[in-house]
Amino acid sequence: MDQILNKVGSYWLGQKANKEIDSVGDDLNSLSTSIEGGAKWLVNKIKGKMQKPLPELLREYNLPIGIFPRDATNYEFNEETGKLTVFIPAICEVGYKDSSVLRFFTTVTGYLEKGKLADIEGMKTKVMIWVKVTSITCEGSKIYVTAGMKKSRNREAYEVSRDGVSVDKF
Repeated sequence: MDQILNKVGSYWLGQKANKEIDSVGDDLNSLSTSIEGGAKWLVNKIKGKMQKPLPELLREYNLPIGIFPRDATNYEFNEETGKLTVFIPAICEVGYKDSSVLRFFTTVTGYLEKGKLADIEGMKTKVMIWVKVTSITCEGSKIYVTAGMKKSRNREAYEVSRDGVSVDKF
């Protein structure tokens, strides 16, 4: 009788443990869909989805790694739609060696293609006044920043990742 009760008890505990493990997986999935911003990458890592570093993704799409501040390490990228969302810890400005300046909001979105980031939201550049950047295109040694009008810049200035300087407003 003890052996039967042991087997039944072991079976019951095993079933209960499996339900709990499944519940944890479901909790992780629901947490993944409900978490906003930069914390989502942690859930993806826990679930086993490895994400390449942002500079590596930019290189893969033929864009210079310095178009975002150095501390912009968390991002979401949908390979099917090409939508890229980059999370930046604080609103900041980055100055480049060609004297250009880009200002970043805490979330920058756009659509990534080979050599191009289009439909950008959350990025500005100084052209007498701050103007919204709508696209960044790379062709050879030039980077074209479109902000009202298309302006050619030397790509070399954007090949190094730089720190952002905090600013009060976007």
